[in-house]
Amino acid sequence: MTPTNWSPQSGAVGTAWAGGVVALALAVLAEENTGRLILGLAAALLLFLALYGTIARPRLATDDTGLAVRGLTGRRHWPWHDVTVRLVHSRRLGRDSQSLELDCRSGEDEHLVVLTRLDLGTDPVEVADVLHALRP
Repeated sequence: MTPTNWSPQSGAVGTAWAGGVVALALAVLAEENTGRLILGLAAALLLFLALYGTIARPRLATDDTGLAVRGLTGRRHWPWHDVTVRLVHSRRLGRDSQSLELDCRSGEDEHLVVLTRLDLGTDPVEVADVLHALRP
């Protein structure tokens, strides 16, 4: 089996970095305290999201032994037999969306990992199909 992985789209991460830098520059140049506060908060949020998208690459990876999920604090790996893959459909604010839920167990510890299109860089339905096909 060839390793497969999914990450946030590079363009989205780059846009977040650029937006964060622009918002930070505008916050420094703002003349009113309210504008500085709002732009500073926007800059902090965009820079955090950009950092997350940069560090958590690849967000989901698979190999012969199982799958691994990367986040800000590091990488967690679970063998295939400890993972249940579910595709969840939901409707919010009149819009249908899908997310991929990974129910991971290791001994007494249980983790629920929810990945969206933004996390995976592609449709969660396609990723679920690939995961089901890769699972031994």
